[in-house]
Amino acid sequence: MKVRDYMNTEPVTLTPDTKLHKAVDVFLAHRISGASVVDIHGTLVGVLSESDCLRGILNGSYFDEAGGTVGSFMSEVVETIDADANILKAAEHFVQKNRRRLPVMERGRLVGQISRRDLLLALKSFNDQGKPKRG
Repeated sequence: MKVRDYMNTEPVTLTPDTKLHKAVDVFLAHRISGASVVDIHGTLVGVLSESDCLRGILNGSYFDEAGGTVGSFMSEVVETIDADANILKAAEHFVQKNRRRLPVMERGRLVGQISRRDLLLALKSFNDQGKPKRG
């Protein structure tokens, strides 16, 4: 079982010039806690989390500004996972690094996103099929 078998192939994405308040609206509307940030060519350039949004909103409150843009508060160092990665190894990585979601890449391009919920579904399916359970 591979990451590609359980990833979301249509993840919500933002652009660096998206206003922070718009990003918050997107998070709330889609019930997500973070999103990949892509440039006009679809290249992954960062990730934005709820924490980044809170930081931006608080920063705006202190300086009496509207909050700025996604590009000002996103994390530019992005940890990703390959679409062909083993799902069990991915789950172990999520646990070890305490991740909620990771962008999924294939040949340098963003092709999806995998979340804790996706991994739970994969592991449940794995165990329901009568495969040996870990642990």
